[in-house]
Amino acid sequence: MGFNVLKASPFSSTKSILFTTTPPSKSRTFAAVVSRLIHCPPTSLSTTRSLRFEQSDRRFRGGVVVSMAAGPGSVKKTEEEWRAVLSPEQFRILRQKGTEYPGTGEYDKFFEEGIYTCAGCGTPLYRSTTKFNSGCGWPAFYEGLPGAINRNPDPDGMRIEITCAACGGHLGHVFKGEGFPTPTDERHCVNSISLKFAPANS
Repeated sequence: MGFNVLKASPFSSTKSILFTTTPPSKSRTFAAVVSRLIHCPPTSLSTTRSLRFEQSDRRFRGGVVVSMAAGPGSVKKTEEEWRAVLSPEQFRILRQKGTEYPGTGEYDKFFEEGIYTCAGCGTPLYRSTTKFNSGCGWPAFYEGLPGAINRNPDPDGMRIEITCAACGGHLGHVFKGEGFPTPTDERHCVNSISLKFAPANS
């Protein structure tokens, strides 16, 4: 319809999403689609030939390459507000740093083309082209969108936790040096319930 994810090889290190231009007659629909993806009102989007996000306006073959990460800590809610908008299981994992049982998540063996967003705040986190089958029982990605993921050591210092940079929601943990044939040699081990998937051609 109004946008396409920049196609890349499964292990491409490309860090951007391509939004193709849209004829004037379809600009309102295009704005609505992009609005749903980045979780902001349609009125805040430009429907001209180029879109601006965080002062970024780089063209690529008739489209625009844009940064998708929200500002750090830009989504703040009280515990009661989070409980009101999340399911009990989402709250347990995103806000209380829980973990899904391996092999049970919706996106473990899911490989459609699109964007994975934070289930808590809707911020885009991962491109489907960076997802790979690690066999670990949880969705695995070799890198997140620029600025979308925060990393912090667990209190015991044994692992590195990854969280949504916008809302602080717990995603999982990142591991490095496991020998997977990816450009970063990293595995972002993410709970499916921490994610929502937006198809490329929705």
